Amino acid sequence: MRHAIRLTIAFALVILISGTSWAYRDYFTPEQKQRLAGIQTVLVGVVTMTDRGPVEAGPIEDVVSLRLSELGYTTVTDSSEPHDAVFRVKCEQRKKWEGTVVAGGDADLPDAPARLWKGPACQLTYRLGNLKVQWHKEVRTEYGDSVVAAKAANAGDPGQYAMTTLRGLLNQYDFPVLLAAEWGQGERLLELLDRPGLNEMRKLRIISVLGEMQADEALPRLKQALRNKNLAKQAAVAIGNLGRDGIPLLVDILKNAKDPDLQAAAAKGLGRVGGLAGDPRVVPPLLAMLDPPGGIDMRIQIEVAWALGKMPDKNSIEPLETLYAKMLSIRDPSNRQLQELKEALNWSFKQVQGCIEGC
Repeated sequence: MRHAIRLTIAFALVILISGTSWAYRDYFTPEQKQRLAGIQTVLVGVVTMTDRGPVEAGPIEDVVSLRLSELGYTTVTDSSEPHDAVFRVKCEQRKKWEGTVVAGGDADLPDAPARLWKGPACQLTYRLGNLKVQWHKEVRTEYGDSVVAAKAANAGDPGQYAMTTLRGLLNQYDFPVLLAAEWGQGERLLELLDRPGLNEMRKLRIISVLGEMQADEALPRLKQALRNKNLAKQAAVAIGNLGRDGIPLLVDILKNAKDPDLQAAAAKGLGRVGGLAGDPRVVPPLLAMLDPPGGIDMRIQIEVAWALGKMPDKNSIEPLETLYAKMLSIRDPSNRQLQELKEALNWSFKQVQGCIEGC
């Protein structure tokens, strides 16, 4: 049970903290974007390989098809049947690296293919017609050696043990949500968000993804999520991804919310707006909360400081420098928040100063 909880949290964090690029990437043509938005029937192709060779793919194929159907997709397994896209899952007892060595962007995300991983893994890709899209995800077991793991668990055949573990991981990893976002189908995510009985962890995933998609329809739902104590912080950060429309709401939260964690999330959201939209309106409210009279919770200060570095403005230089000097005079190596605030102030001051001089 404890193992299952750890896996669930791990896969939730993959989505919550990762900055993924979605279906409106520049390499898609308008015609391709239209085709992505219209995907309904998905051809599912599964390959399962152990040290002894191919094994029955049906159990994993069933999980993949069931998960896709949760978002309303129709799945087929016969390539002769009409379909709009092909979703491929290759699961191996010992993964063989087939890609190129890349870094940066999506290649650095926790669910990106790991070049050095040789243990059990499933690689997830899709095709749009003849186009093999640069969308490549990977789920991996906690153990690297299935022979050792199977022996320790008295599980019999290591290959089957690896496939069973990977099947469980695919049942937890929210690849259908990522695909719907990749294909620009925000309406499916909004429908899922409204589904009765949806657990809050999955709501958090969907809210985060909607924000990353910059979907216009997401703002009303994110406002609604702000009323939920357990969803509010992630909703505030996600609103920052929606651009200028979210600024007034985030400023109001930053100034007036009674929860420091929620205020910090609003500051983080404003930083994202500044970075994405380059809107200088985010700077004055952030500066007002950097070091106000009467003091402020350091959690808020940290996110305000980081945010100011993402929207370089000459008016930020003196306040950042002044507060940094003030913090340097405080010696408390065991105070982790203090150290993080110093780091944020130093980074943002350099970002702002460098951009003012050379941007």
